[in-house]
Amino acid sequence: MTKSKSKKEEIKNSDKDTDDSLENGLPDLPEDNENDRIYVLPIIGQIEGHTNLPPQSKTTKYEHVIPQLVAVEKSKTVEGLIIILNTIGGDVEAGLAIAEMISSLSKPTVSLVIGGGHSIGVPLATAADYSFISPSATMILHPIRMNGLIIGVSQTFQYFNKMQQRIIEFITRTSNIDEKTFKRLMVETDELLNDMGTILIGKQAVNYGLIDEVGGIKEALDKLEQMIQKKP
Repeated sequence: MTKSKSKKEEIKNSDKDTDDSLENGLPDLPEDNENDRIYVLPIIGQIEGHTNLPPQSKTTKYEHVIPQLVAVEKSKTVEGLIIILNTIGGDVEAGLAIAEMISSLSKPTVSLVIGGGHSIGVPLATAADYSFISPSATMILHPIRMNGLIIGVSQTFQYFNKMQQRIIEFITRTSNIDEKTFKRLMVETDELLNDMGTILIGKQAVNYGLIDEVGGIKEALDKLEQMIQKKP
């Protein structure tokens, strides 16, 4: 007859599972716990797409975020999602894919930019039903860029142009900024060193209609609770 595990062994094994999960970067999927009505999704560092970034880089992996969003949608107890953003941007395809998934959720969503929502972080912020930005947080709007070898042919330009238009269409669809204003801010030449674009700080992002409101975690949670209560 097999002896049952001691309490100490169970705790040890549980700690090992947690360590393995953290080491492998496995996502913490929402469970159907009656106390977990609101799920918090942090998007930090650089958005990692099809190519692995150096291990010393702080990243958000899109293959981890996607199952989390699916689990939120399927969950019987999660009633709302809050996205906390502090990202410098990253993989355009992966970032836009995550943004589209957030936008398609049936449950109320609120985003909060706390440090920066730069580059592809802009559509990730506007993807939520309602968006907040902290007073000192920044958002950088600029044209898409590509690192590495690029073939200088017309087909490459067409690809960049279509990708840029996809991003602009998404942002103008999910925020209150108009396309003409966004394009103008995107190609400004007097704010970024050796680059085009515009830096918006806190209230400026709200004034342009990119973000809904200036606030912090309290305001974001209060707004999400209101939206949950109003949901039929």
